[in-house]
Parts: sequence; C-alpha cells; structure tokens
Amino acid sequence: MYAGRSRSLFFVLLIAVLVGALAFMLAACGGTTTTTAGETTTTAAGETTTTTAGEEEPFIFGMLLVGPYNDRGYSQAHYDAGLYVQEKAPGTEMIYIDKVNAADRPGTTPAQLAEDLLSKGAQLIIFNSDDMKDSALDFARAHPEVPVIHASGDSAWEEGKDYQGLPNLGNIMGKMEYGKMIAGYAAALTTKTGQIGYLGPLINDETRRLASSAYLGAHYAWETVLGNDPADLKFKVTWIGFWFNIPGVTSDPTQVAQDFYNQGFDVVISGIDTTEALVEAGKLSAEGKEVWAIPYDYEGALTEAPEVALGVPYFHWGPDYLRHVEAVRAGTWVPSWEWQAPYWADINDPDNSPIGYVKGDALSAEASAKVDEFIKELAGGLELWAGPLNLQDGASYLAAGEKATDQQIWYLPQLLQGMEGQSVSD
Repeated sequence: MYAGRSRSLFFVLLIAVLVGALAFMLAACGGTTTTTAGETTTTAAGETTTTTAGEEEPFIFGMLLVGPYNDRGYSQAHYDAGLYVQEKAPGTEMIYIDKVNAADRPGTTPAQLAEDLLSKGAQLIIFNSDDMKDSALDFARAHPEVPVIHASGDSAWEEGKDYQGLPNLGNIMGKMEYGKMIAGYAAALTTKTGQIGYLGPLINDETRRLASSAYLGAHYAWETVLGNDPADLKFKVTWIGFWFNIPGVTSDPTQVAQDFYNQGFDVVISGIDTTEALVEAGKLSAEGKEVWAIPYDYEGALTEAPEVALGVPYFHWGPDYLRHVEAVRAGTWVPSWEWQAPYWADINDPDNSPIGYVKGDALSAEASAKVDEFIKELAGGLELWAGPLNLQDGASYLAAGEKATDQQIWYLPQLLQGMEGQSVSD
C-alpha cells in the first residue's frame, strides 16, 4: 500500500516540475522587460531601493549640476525639476552628480562625469550650466545615440553664432530677461537712495544680457513710472568671477554685498546662484539698516530672509524636462533650440511657465500693485529691448524705434550705457 502511494506522489511531483519549467520558458519568451530580483538602484534622494522580478526597468535620466543640489539657487531649481519629472511621469528616475565644476572636481570634466551617468543606465543626459558647453558637445559627439540636453547654449540654434547641428544635442533656456526686468523694476520702486547694486557671477553673453535686463526694468520704473531724472539712478555691477563663491578663486559675494550696502546701495539684485546678498541684507536689517535684496534662480530662496526680500525671479525647468523625457521615451525626440518666454496667463503656473517671479514680503503694497501692472504690460507686448539704446562705450546699439532681435539680445557685447561695471573680462 505504501509503495503505491509513493509511486503516485512521485508522478504528481514530476508533473508539477514539468509544468513549472514550461511556465518559466513561456515567460522568458514573452518579450516583457524585467529586472533581476535583488538588483539595487540609487535614487535621486540617495536612497537604495530593490527592484523585484516582474517590475519594468525605469527610464533613467542623468543630470550634471554645476553646484550643490541643495544650493537654494540654480542647481536646486534643476534638481527639483528632476523630482517634478519623477512625480509627473511614473517609471522615470533621476540620477545626478552635483558640484560639477573645476574647483570641486579638479582634473575632471563634465563629459567624463557624464560617462559615469551613462554607465549607471542614463538614457538621457542633461548638462545644466552654460559653463559646460564644451563638455556637452564632446559627450554628444562621442555618443551620437544618446540624447543630450544643454541648459543654455546655442549649439542647436541654426541662426546662432555657434551652431553645430548635432543630431542628438538640444538647448533649453527660459527667457529670464523678463524675470530680471521685473526684479529691476521692483528695485527701482523701492530704493530710497537711487542706488541699485547688481551682484554678478562671471562675464559672458548670458550674464551681460541678464544684468542689462535688470537695468532696463529699473530704468523704466525710475523714469517712466516714478517720473525721476534717469541721471539720478545709479546701477552698478560687480562680478565675483563664477556662479558662486570659490574661496581663493572668486571674490567673496558676502563681502561684495557688504561693500554695496556700505556705499549707500540699498537694494542688491543677485545674479549668482546662491543667496549671500539676501542673507547679508537680513543681517543689516536686524541692525536697524533699511536695505533690501532680490535673490535669483530658485523659488524657495526668499525663506533665507523674507523680511528684506523684494521677490525672486526663478526658473522652473520641470515642464520642459518632462516634455523632453516623455519624447525620448516615446522615440519621438528631436533636438531643438528653445528660449522660452513666461506663460503670461500666469507666470507662476508650475505646470506651464518656465520663468516666474514670486513677490517678497518686503515689497510694499503700492509697489506690489505696480509690479502686477508691469507684468501685464510685458504680457501685452511692452518691449524694453528697443531703441534708442547705446552700449556702455557710447556706441549705438539700437536706433530709435528699433527692436532688438534675438541675436542682438543673446550676444550682447557690452553692458548698456548708464550702467557701471566691467563689460568684458580682463
């Protein structure tokens, strides 16, 4: 009796093994992309996760950040945009390397670091700084099968001076010129000394046009809105030498901000990636001095010293990055050059506007209302990049009634007449 039961049990087990093996072979031939059980992945937050058998592999996009991912400025705006993509597009994952600059990573190029992201599975690489232009080109040429986005730059601009026409490299930039105009406008409405300082990074086409945009906004408010003599407005630019402080290499932005305030400049507009000007204004305000500041890049920067903040012009890269990531995933992505204006229906719409301006607590109710009117004017076609305008050395830039072309603005060769400060590097 027991021998018969053993033989029956043997045949039952044999059938079960054969059925299991057949199921395994059918699954292997089914065409579903799966990950190996127990495989680990590092997330954008630095956490380690484990994917289990049957899960689809994520679409990984890699990002190179010129500064710290949590700098409360330019790099954090990009990092947060990556988190936005992950939230809006399930199945995507950001990996990143921050502090991608010669001081923090001497002897290492962004292109080399992009190779590391590629080795970790990145299917799209984003270079986030104008400073990375050469490396973005080098990497794109070495990997023509990998889509590459360079934030800023003109390599994909057919009408630009440095068009390369690479089939896998596109450029994205928001028209921060509008944000800077709003910043300058708010500064001019607020200043009591008629002296506005601009804390600049390094000198190039981008930084000249942004500083000049702030000046144009200030000049418009000072003369047209307030009815003051334009000769009584002082607008000075001091450059530190890079996008943020590098001890021993750049000028100290805290010291530059202090110098402005000590010399009678009561509003400092920041053009660098970090918040030293705002922090310094907060300290001086606590000592009883009437000073203000406008940071840059990051929507959350105002929390550093809200009591002296007139607002912040900021980038919101999320919607554009989402659009490009989805196109790459769908196989429809093509390189393009994009320089996009704010979404004028609501410049602070997080799902549509690449550029925004959050008003600060220190902006008076009257000035706040005027800023709203100015934004409406810009949305309605007000053009401050229009003649007559001269360059800093007195040369004619735009004749009376002439509106600047994209090329004239993008490649601005000098600061504008009426501005103090260097126009070119030594």
